[in-house]
Amino acid sequence: MIVVFVYLAFVIAHGFWVGRGGRDVVDYFLAGRLLPWYLIGFSLYASNMSGASFVGLIGASYSHGMVVFNYEWTATLVLIFFAIFMLPVFLRAGLFTVPEYLEKRYDRRSRRAYSLFTILAIMFLDTAGALYAGGLVITVVFPVLSLWQASAILALLAGLYTVFGGLRAVVITDAMQAVLMIIGSALIFFIGLNEVGGWNELLARLDANQINLIQPVDDDFLPWPGLFGVVLLGFYYWTLNQYFVQRTLAARSLDDGRKGALLGGLLKLPNVFLMVAPGMIAILLFPDIGNPDLVFPTLAFDLLPVGLRGLILTALIAAIMSSLDSALNAAASLVTMDFVQPLRPRTSARALLVIGRLVTAAAMVIAAAYAPLIEEFGSLFQYFQSTLSYIVPPIVAVYLGGIFCKRITAQAALSAIVGGVLIGVPLFVAKEVTGIWEALGLPAIHFTYMSIIMFALAILILTVVSLCTPAPAADAIAGLTFRRADLAAGTGAPPGRRRADYRHLAAILAILMLTAILFFW
Repeated sequence: MIVVFVYLAFVIAHGFWVGRGGRDVVDYFLAGRLLPWYLIGFSLYASNMSGASFVGLIGASYSHGMVVFNYEWTATLVLIFFAIFMLPVFLRAGLFTVPEYLEKRYDRRSRRAYSLFTILAIMFLDTAGALYAGGLVITVVFPVLSLWQASAILALLAGLYTVFGGLRAVVITDAMQAVLMIIGSALIFFIGLNEVGGWNELLARLDANQINLIQPVDDDFLPWPGLFGVVLLGFYYWTLNQYFVQRTLAARSLDDGRKGALLGGLLKLPNVFLMVAPGMIAILLFPDIGNPDLVFPTLAFDLLPVGLRGLILTALIAAIMSSLDSALNAAASLVTMDFVQPLRPRTSARALLVIGRLVTAAAMVIAAAYAPLIEEFGSLFQYFQSTLSYIVPPIVAVYLGGIFCKRITAQAALSAIVGGVLIGVPLFVAKEVTGIWEALGLPAIHFTYMSIIMFALAILILTVVSLCTPAPAADAIAGLTFRRADLAAGTGAPPGRRRADYRHLAAILAILMLTAILFFW
């Protein structure tokens, strides 16, 4: 408990220290655009390794086995693609927020539509999900607290240093938290592996379907054709979500942004041991856990000796706060820069900073109030994946179309975004929430297949509407689409100092990813 309280006191004090004095919105939301690659990479990893991963990913591997690793290596694939093809366009456009690209490439309507969706997703998915996961574990440690009380306490702690420190406070604490999380997860893995008799013994005692990475087409959790749907979700999660992309937009150079994204992708691969394997170990050690979201606290507090529990609890709180601080700062930047600043362009930088802090506090309160309701959805992992599958594929289609196809028009983009929401939300409610889909006798369709269907539908809308409307003027979209010159190394190294070519690093990371896939196939 001393470790926990000392850590919390440090990160809150750090937020106040970084936030002291006069600041502007560039410094608050994008850390002055001065982030080096290593802070970007560790911050990407730490923000992703939130309560949803500590609790949701380990719980999912407890229920379904090695197949869960598909969500990790596909993230590496997406980050490689992002570093090579998408980030150069985003940085050249000088974006504050990801939705801002839609206004520059298409028009203001698309920007506001997607920004509003992103704000809601950050509050009700990212922030609320992390609070629910953290609150669930905290109630195991402190049974006197209810779920909503634990969620409120975590929201307050993370909100304090995010409100005052901005993105600079977020990424520095994230880097430290990433190290803590890796240490905590590694301890659980090695001690748990020793309990079951080693890696070979673990694989020998599990069923074949629990240790196979690729599952048949009739698998309930992730059929292999659904991997393309997982990649689509990864594109939204890693390349179009302000929650993550904000770090790369704050890079001090394109080279730093690219290498930071690649480092984030590299850190995802060891999660097969840090996140997936512990859930599989729990299958053997604790076979009767009813709620999979309780697997991590069971491992941490029943398996480890007392001396290590403080460290593990600190790692958990670090994971939750990494997720919360990132989400809160992202929501504030979206409201401030996508709505307030365009509607009131004469607002001073100081006033925008105050508004950003107020929005951060408001988002914290809303998410804390909603978090306990997630319990009604069952598994936290399923809550995240199934919700996004029906809504985000059209967004992915609009961005990829805008970056790689100059013929896509503003009206086509708006039609795809609005059409995707009008079709996707009712489908999600009918199939995943109310059960109306089954009551009508409609065929069961896996949510990853629905993701592919929604993406194909959006491509169709983009194509048809673009062909029926005038092409955008070439000078209006100059610099907003991918160029072959973007593939150049562009290290940005100081004179007389060499840096590794990002293309070589991307190739090495791709080889490591393929090796991991083949090893666990």
